[in-house]
Amino acid sequence: MDRPGGLSVRLRLTLSYAGFLMLAGVLLLAAGWVFLNYVVHPGLILLPDYRYAVVRQFAPTAAVVLAYLLVFGLLGGWILAGRMLAPLARITDATRLAAKGSLSHRIELAGRQDEFRELADTFDAMLVRLEAHVAEQQRFAANASHELRTPLAITQTLLDVARNDPDRHIGELVDRLHFVNARAIDLTEALLLLSRADQRSFTREHVDLSLSVEEATETLLPLAEERGLTIETSGDLAPTIGSPALLLQLTTNLVHNAIVHNLPEQGTVWVTTSVRPGIVVLTVENTGEKLAPQLAATLVEPFQRGTERIRTDHAGVGLGLAIVKSITEAHDGTLALTPRAEGGLRVTVRLPAAPPAT
Repeated sequence: MDRPGGLSVRLRLTLSYAGFLMLAGVLLLAAGWVFLNYVVHPGLILLPDYRYAVVRQFAPTAAVVLAYLLVFGLLGGWILAGRMLAPLARITDATRLAAKGSLSHRIELAGRQDEFRELADTFDAMLVRLEAHVAEQQRFAANASHELRTPLAITQTLLDVARNDPDRHIGELVDRLHFVNARAIDLTEALLLLSRADQRSFTREHVDLSLSVEEATETLLPLAEERGLTIETSGDLAPTIGSPALLLQLTTNLVHNAIVHNLPEQGTVWVTTSVRPGIVVLTVENTGEKLAPQLAATLVEPFQRGTERIRTDHAGVGLGLAIVKSITEAHDGTLALTPRAEGGLRVTVRLPAAPPAT
């Protein structure tokens, strides 16, 4: 946005400092002149000629003093303003670099804590978060492109094979195309859901997490029985404020993840809800292979399934826990993943509790 040019802040501070110094000098000299001419001193009689002589001597001296004050005020004000505004110049340079796309630069302003130091530290913290967010978005876009390209490539291969082999069984081709297309649709819907949670574009209502747990476990119970797993639910009413659909999706993703990444048979999934001062807690645990803490910390990243986990037909598209993280953050909550010593994973979601009904 083009704006008309004006005086720099340094020049304005210099003129302000010099003007204030000149004003103080004028007032001081005026007070001296008034004192010499109008204040009556007991026992001292000044003749008019002597009074006029004093004034004539005082005026040139006052002019010289004011001239020195003006020069000193301009020079001193310029130097002081430059020193005071030096941190602001560093912050401005860092802002220009960030505007050009360089987010790795940091101000790292030294010195004691003051307004400029606080501004610089806040700007550095913003750059750290922004750089991490941009890196995450770039990584997500790359992963999403790769994941979306895979079903398209498979579809293209199947169609090429069918074109080159007209006698191929059409039913088998249709089934495989249907499966690949369903995976692509699931991935697209997951991406849309993740975007919706990140944008926080939803209406907040009273939600009981225990009811979400009940609905999710009932929906996924056939899958658990098919895999020979047991789902155990317990806990109290867990009222919170949020989107019923998103919180149900959060619970469903956690339970589904606990079922899919479990023991081949005779595994267990535990789902509990609890209430603590100011928060409600949803905990989902499962049996399974032992996970390293470093691996567990990366499972919330998009398309991260874990190198030690076996992908099955129900493994999803790698966005389950990423969606859980986004929904949790959209509801001002926290998410924690902890490997169980016996094997498996413990996922804990903490959300703000709903205020008591009035």
